Amino acid sequence: MNCNMKRRTIMIFPQFDNISVIDEIREKYDPLANHVRPHITLVFTFESNLTSIELKEHLEKVLTRTRPFGLTMGDIIKIDNPLGMYLFLVLKEGIEDIKKLSSKLYTGILEPYKPEWLNDKTFLPHMTIGNSTSRDDLDKAFKNVSVIKESFTTIVNKVSVEIIDENEDSIIDVEVNLSND
Repeated sequence: MNCNMKRRTIMIFPQFDNISVIDEIREKYDPLANHVRPHITLVFTFESNLTSIELKEHLEKVLTRTRPFGLTMGDIIKIDNPLGMYLFLVLKEGIEDIKKLSSKLYTGILEPYKPEWLNDKTFLPHMTIGNSTSRDDLDKAFKNVSVIKESFTTIVNKVSVEIIDENEDSIIDVEVNLSND
């Protein structure tokens, strides 16, 4: 990897009053729980030598006139596909807002990084709360968490760019507030 290349992800870190419920689930079932806070991905992990300044300018440009919006999450689903075996906390409200944000971000300098599989039909905005390598473990985890009927609500007012270091730790690189005007 050339020394200017950085692995980044663009995401939202929702601020829920009851986030401790999510933290407890992730500590049990998500190997990345100690590396990155609970988040919703807008631009999936990509490697580039884009600078923080270029990214910040891109975000500010495409997020102009994007107002803060409400978000509610609640249902936990099990995903078992060629990309992996996961527990997702999915959105009840704010799905279209997240999809719009994501497609705005995947324009201009970020367009080349849009995964081929990602489109309006395949993009399921979510928060990963579990990741498994065995179907058996995934089923057990799902059984344990499916009793949780909690709702998580917040206002999204900021988009963050993280750098993923060699230890898989998340380092916030750029943050852009959504505009209130």
